[in-house]
Amino acid sequence: MTSFVQQDATLQDATGASALQARREADDPRSPVARFGARNPLKLDAGVELSHLQIAYQTYGEPNAARSNAILVCHALTGDQHAASLNPVTGKPGWWETLVGPGKPIDTERFYVICANVLGGCMGSTGPASTNPLTGQPYGLDMPVVTIRDMVNAQAMLLDHLGIDKLLCVAGGSMGGMQVLQWAASYPERVFSALPIATGARHSAQNIAFHEVGRQAVMADPDWRGGRYLADGVTPHRGLAVARMAAHITYMSDQSLHNKFGRRLQNREMPTFGFDADFQVESYLRHQGESFVQRFDPNSYLYVTRAMDYFDLAADHGGVLANAFRGSKTRFCVVSFTSDWLFPTEDSRAIVHALNASGANVSFTEIDSDKGHDAFLLHERELTAITRGFLDSAARAFGLPATRQA
Repeated sequence: MTSFVQQDATLQDATGASALQARREADDPRSPVARFGARNPLKLDAGVELSHLQIAYQTYGEPNAARSNAILVCHALTGDQHAASLNPVTGKPGWWETLVGPGKPIDTERFYVICANVLGGCMGSTGPASTNPLTGQPYGLDMPVVTIRDMVNAQAMLLDHLGIDKLLCVAGGSMGGMQVLQWAASYPERVFSALPIATGARHSAQNIAFHEVGRQAVMADPDWRGGRYLADGVTPHRGLAVARMAAHITYMSDQSLHNKFGRRLQNREMPTFGFDADFQVESYLRHQGESFVQRFDPNSYLYVTRAMDYFDLAADHGGVLANAFRGSKTRFCVVSFTSDWLFPTEDSRAIVHALNASGANVSFTEIDSDKGHDAFLLHERELTAITRGFLDSAARAFGLPATRQA
């Protein structure tokens, strides 16, 4: 039996090697990068300007002659720009290959698909792990706090850089869905259709509470060192692993946990009467924590969770959510899942009611699934069919041909 101390030492070694690789991605990612100099700063909601901005992104497929076949895919909290390509740190397939790819609903043989690492992330877009050009050191907590709207405004700068005036669709789940809603509110003239999945127009008190537990776990790790751990050559991997474990529970449903693990023991017939991972579910959560710390920056976890917490679209429009979409000509398809308790269906219904009140074109589907919040990332036949049907309809209305043309 491997002791917890031995496991921790192994993780420390693995984390060190992976952290070095991930650190390289923060400044010099293995994906295209758009850089904006001091003359083109981004004005943040925090009231400061961020200059020398860098946005890392991936594209799939090719733009047509009119550049009118573009779809922006927005990633969730722990995602990145590698929606349909191998992650250079983990070597794992893209996080949305269930929907994005040749012949899939978000068809890369027909559409020009763009996915950017969010502002505050750690895979090449400016974030706390990035080098501050003024000091030559990682930003750490000197990075200004960012919001979902800041992320979207940075993406708009990227689209300008790519020569995309209007998007056929913006699509994403969870925090990605928040970005979809912000896009529709901030740039309605640039968004022909919007597909927000498993999301809400604001973060609930319960979700903020879960995020705070995670942030406190990171900051309680002795190796966090006030956010300056990169300069000291360490990583608060224990705290981040605990944060990931707690968060991962919220992504699943009670039924999915029961179906997958039940109360089955891990590689043993009897309990050890100790505090090793006796149960399969414990081993699973430890694995999730250990693998996460090898690819994600702890400070980025603080920044991106805080951006989600601050998200409240109605608050920016006099407290009336419908005002965020008043006069919008964007087509919407809102999707929720029955077992999602992180962003329950009532959150999606609130969005739909606001869209109806604003006179927007909206359809809504609640998908019966026992997979919890993570259902939007998994193989769900109904989600596949809905996405394909919605995009096909939007493409026809937008004047795109039924098949890929130059």
